This record gives sequence, structure tokens and C-alpha cells, in this order.
Amino acid sequence: MLKQIFKPSLFGLMLAASLSATSAVADNKVLTIYTYDSFTSEWGPGPAIEKNFEAICKCDLKFVGLDSSIGILGRVRLEGSSSKADIVLGLDTNLTEIARDTGLFAPHQAKNLPDNLPVAFADDVFMPFDWGTFAFVYDKDRMQIPPASLEALISADDSLKIVIQDPRTSTPGLGLLLWMKSVYGDEAAQKWQALQPKILTVTKGWWDAYSLFLEGEADMVLSYTTSPAYHIIAEEKTNYAAASFSEGHYGQIEVAALLKSAPEPELAAQFMDFIQTEGFQEVIPTTNWMYPTTKAAVPAAFSELVQPAKYLLFSGEEVAANRKQWIDEWQQASQQ
Repeated sequence: MLKQIFKPSLFGLMLAASLSATSAVADNKVLTIYTYDSFTSEWGPGPAIEKNFEAICKCDLKFVGLDSSIGILGRVRLEGSSSKADIVLGLDTNLTEIARDTGLFAPHQAKNLPDNLPVAFADDVFMPFDWGTFAFVYDKDRMQIPPASLEALISADDSLKIVIQDPRTSTPGLGLLLWMKSVYGDEAAQKWQALQPKILTVTKGWWDAYSLFLEGEADMVLSYTTSPAYHIIAEEKTNYAAASFSEGHYGQIEVAALLKSAPEPELAAQFMDFIQTEGFQEVIPTTNWMYPTTKAAVPAAFSELVQPAKYLLFSGEEVAANRKQWIDEWQQASQQ
């Protein structure tokens, strides 16, 4: 008799616990963030940041990986106010004014602000989350003396082969376009023509280009000064390095922004404040392989990286005003 009473009672308790757990999961609010696909990969910063934020928000953080920063902006422009995203994460200062002009973004109102940027930066809409510097990476086992300037790269023997990315689809590709323009100004078209014989191929994205370089197809690849840190720390390889260019290197500051139409505005605001905390910033150096925007600790290997003598960076307004014209100039020069 006791056995008959006990069984349904135990079942009832188990059922109640199960329903309670299911209800708790169902009650969790979902914060949706559009970002680039490498951010969400298992080796990227997404998983750790998701775990750290969920521990304090008691919510479900959902990253949606897209093919590039440019792809992120294109997606939200297409979706407009009907977008399911609360936040976009992965634009950079070269795209901020173009993004601002869409009218889709709201002030972040965050209290925690960055204190470790290479240039002065203040914006009430776009919140920096990391920064870096573009560079050409080479293998020291295959190239003992790399070009010491952008000019030396352009005037090198045509047997030198490099891989770059398309400025219409790739953030590093756009970075090189702006790098060339910031150094050469009105002479950029002629310099693109001179560089053309050295370009093995132009890829849609960064990984396609970097893979070709790692496979030995090219002598140098457009990447970041911080890229060798990955090889040093994760692979214990010291043969990869970034060439230091005397003219300076073009920079990148990556940002996040809150959408006006965010389905979960309170959670989105909480995340924008979370960006400058340890739970986000300490993940960046060894997963996104960029510099943090706060004075978070970076691995000792970062002290071995190239430190550009000059950090080149156009304002967002300059890029917005000239981007199309400069891309057209690049296309025409590359076809000649």
C-alpha cells in the first residue's frame, strides 16, 4: 500500500520539478546579437562571453554569425525596424557613419566606457569593444627580409606574391584601401596599378586569404599585427611575424551598437554596459586576437608584436563621404 502511494507521489514530484524547469527556461528572455561568424566560432570569443553574460543576466544570449562586418550592416539595413536583433557587434569606425545614417541605432547610455584606445574616441551610439592594426604577415622561415614600408612592398619584384581581401566584402580589405589612400592620397590609383602584379588573388573574406598564405600559396597576407600572437600562444610557433612599415599602419576599432527596435531593450542596455567589464574584455586577446578596450591583462606574447610608429585612421565621416568613390578607383586601377 505504501509502495502504491509512494510511486505516484514520487512521479508527481518529478513531474512538478520538470514542469518548473521547463517553465524557467521558457521564461528566460532571449538577447539576440548579430556579429561576424568567427566571433561565434568555438575558438572565438562568443562562447566565453555568452557564458559570462548569461551568468549575470539570467537570460539566453543568442549570437547570430554573419559573413563579415559589412554583411552585418547589410543584414540590418535589409531588415530595418523588423529585425530580430537587439545589438550588432562587429562594425568598425570605418562603417559607423554609414550605419548611423540608417537611423536604426539608439544611444547606448552605458556607464562603463573604454579607457585603452590608440586614439581619442567618444560616441554615444557606437561602443568600442576591441582594436587592432592592419599589417602584412609573413613566414620568417620563407622570407628573411620583408618589405620595410608600403612603398617597398609596391615596388618589390613581381615574383613577390601577396593575398588581400575585397574592400566591398571584407573589413581588412577596406582597411587596406584606406591605408593606401591615407598614405598616397591622389596617387593611390597609380600605386594600386603598381601593386597589381604582386597580388596573387583577392578573396571575399579574411580566412580565405589567410588559409592560402598558411598553405604556402603566397609570401604575405593582409591581416593584423596581432595575428602572430595566435601562432605564438596557441601553436607555439614563432616563425610568423608582421612586417613593420615606416609610413605607419592603418587601424581598426571594432564597435557594438543597440538597435532602436531591439525586442529586449533592457537586456541590450545591460549588455552594452557589460562590454567594458572583465567578463568581456579579458576574453578578447586570446580569442579575437585583438587588443582590449580596457586595461585588461594581455599575454606576454603581445609584447613581441610590431608596434606601429604611426596609427593611421580616417574619421567615420571621411569614409562615409568617400568610400564609394575610393572603391571605384580601386576597381578601375585593378583592371588596368
